[in-house]
Amino acid sequence: MLSRNPPRPVEPPRLPHARGPLSAALIDGLRLDALRRGPVVLPVPEDCDPYGEDLQLALYCCYELHYRGFAGVPEDREWDPSLLTARAAMERLFLAALRVDVPGGAEDDDVDAELATLLVEPIDAAGVSHHLHREGELWQVREYVALRSLYHLKEADPQAFVIARLEGPAKAAMVTIEHDEYGAGDPDRMHARLFADMMDALELRSAYGHYLDAAPAEVLAEVNLMSMCGLHRGLRGALVGQFATVELTSSPGSDRLVKAMRRLDAPPAAVEFYAEHVEADAVHEQLVRRGVIAPMLAAEPALARDVVFGIRASGLLADRLSALLLQSWAAGRSALRCPLADAPVLVGSTP
Repeated sequence: MLSRNPPRPVEPPRLPHARGPLSAALIDGLRLDALRRGPVVLPVPEDCDPYGEDLQLALYCCYELHYRGFAGVPEDREWDPSLLTARAAMERLFLAALRVDVPGGAEDDDVDAELATLLVEPIDAAGVSHHLHREGELWQVREYVALRSLYHLKEADPQAFVIARLEGPAKAAMVTIEHDEYGAGDPDRMHARLFADMMDALELRSAYGHYLDAAPAEVLAEVNLMSMCGLHRGLRGALVGQFATVELTSSPGSDRLVKAMRRLDAPPAAVEFYAEHVEADAVHEQLVRRGVIAPMLAAEPALARDVVFGIRASGLLADRLSALLLQSWAAGRSALRCPLADAPVLVGSTP
């Protein structure tokens, strides 16, 4: 099916600003042109904060070479041995921290029970979508959308890596879900395109990767988890668990965000992305449970532990981001590293 809209330019984002010695060494190495470049010397200290700005940005940049890359960076840097070695060291720190901080993970973990918990929202739930639905302001909605763009402008791409790592019915069901994510053949209905249209309607910059410098480590960590699990065959179960978490929990949150947009008189194009997810993810919830997870575990029951880990790790990182946003907004300040123009300016701060 042909698009009814002109194609968006395919331009890789510019390299971000460094946030510490690790990301500085990586970014400086990527800036070298093809004629002068050599191996990127990138020692990764064992005491580096696995959730910190420096490591999460460096890891994000390594992963981004497998997606759009960066302006001025040769495409074959994607498989540069020195970068892959450094990436592996960062992944070990990140994954080790997640395994320590995520509860459970024993071989007898009950995947069905874990999934059941995702389908029941606590009565006193107080996440970001609840806040935006009840009392959020337009600047907070815009801020949330800007941050979420680091994933949603490549929505479903990290999960697509797992398709080749699945077999039989699980693969077929995963392809069915991904087909929907990519617009079921209609490029104008691709979820990434709908998200970009929403950003335009909210007067945000919809260029891929535009808000990378503004995104705190909590945002990068969520996207990095998806990329890490998608790029490693040994983490395929965790990737399916992460994907299940999104598909099983997003419909109620999307409905609240639709209501928030309408309460704030946002343009119709700003509503369409979340309205699409209210219905689509309700269907995907059944597909991912019965079509992907059930046959995958029937064929490889040992992956149950990894599925549960993926669910819990995804929840842990989502809670970290939610806490950052709600705490920042409660204090009347932006959660972005580079606030948007309509964010409040605290007394005594520099606009």
